[in-house]
Amino acid sequence: MSFGAFNHHRQPGPMADINVTPMVDVMLVLLVIFILGAPVWTSSVQLELPKAQAQATPPAPAAPVTVAIDARGQVYWNNEAVTSTVFEQRLVEAARLPVPPELQLRADKDTRYEVVAQVMAAAQLHGLTRLGFVTDPAKK
Repeated sequence: MSFGAFNHHRQPGPMADINVTPMVDVMLVLLVIFILGAPVWTSSVQLELPKAQAQATPPAPAAPVTVAIDARGQVYWNNEAVTSTVFEQRLVEAARLPVPPELQLRADKDTRYEVVAQVMAAAQLHGLTRLGFVTDPAKK
């Protein structure tokens, strides 16, 4: 900033003009840096891909699996009573499918939430994230 002028007789007070030269210099340096750096940031491998008529077919979705929990905490896999180790094995097998199935969770209204949370955590641990809760419609 300039606080005075060369001619002190015409302008007795300080000069209030802003000196933008340093800002313009910085902006020009940044512009040159971006112009020189742009080809480096946008480089890619040039490939000529082959042409084909076939369309990719999506894998067929797996049938949903019903996981039921009764009031005592017994877990059922598609209406078959299973132990916790068998349940874990079936979760692993289901997660290995090309399209993991949806788990439809049916829990008795008197089931402890702890058991439901353990089943949900085991499913998530093995990569089965599609989970639906099955309920009976409310009577009016």
